Amino acid sequence: MSQVFDGYERQYCEISANLTRKCNNAAVLKGEQKKQKISEIKNGLEEAETLIRKMDLEARTLQPNVKAMVLAKLREYKNDLSNLKAEIKRLSTTDSQAARDALLESGMADALMASADQRGRLLMSTERLNQSTDRVRQSRMTMQETEAIGVSILEDLHQQRQSLLHAHNTLHGVDENIGRSKKILTGMSRRMNRNKWIIGSIVAILVVAVIMILYFKLSH
Repeated sequence: MSQVFDGYERQYCEISANLTRKCNNAAVLKGEQKKQKISEIKNGLEEAETLIRKMDLEARTLQPNVKAMVLAKLREYKNDLSNLKAEIKRLSTTDSQAARDALLESGMADALMASADQRGRLLMSTERLNQSTDRVRQSRMTMQETEAIGVSILEDLHQQRQSLLHAHNTLHGVDENIGRSKKILTGMSRRMNRNKWIIGSIVAILVVAVIMILYFKLSH
């Protein structure tokens, strides 16, 4: 998750908790003290609204798998801010014990307590979402490592295929050389056989000639 968003979130939670305490304190004050406290609360509300806008802008720049979770948290913070605005409006329009009692009976005190409980749940949800984000990040890293291993295996297989193709081409060339050598040897063998026949014929002729010479010599 964005560190910028996390920073805005922590600031908002602190401001929200502080405004809730101030609203509870202002509920029992009167006169100028109450007006001063309400003024402080309004200043805090403006700061809280600014943080909400910043979180909204930051959330829209996040990745889709994180953006949905962040926007869900942001909706809870906007609801919390609306409750605070409603409470400060009530404090601004009531300045008597009777009015406070009537509003308390209508459940505004319960709304403040519910808002505090809601903030507690929001903080717990934030922690769970952060844990989920860490798991998503870890899964993404694992996927990237697996992808890198797959690419490395494919490269090795490609190199092995090239080696096999090279070996095949080499063997094909050897086969051609063997074929040519076989033809040369066959030709040489034929020539040798032909030469043997010629030499044999020559020897036979010479033998006949020698015999005839000897015969004529012996006859005379």
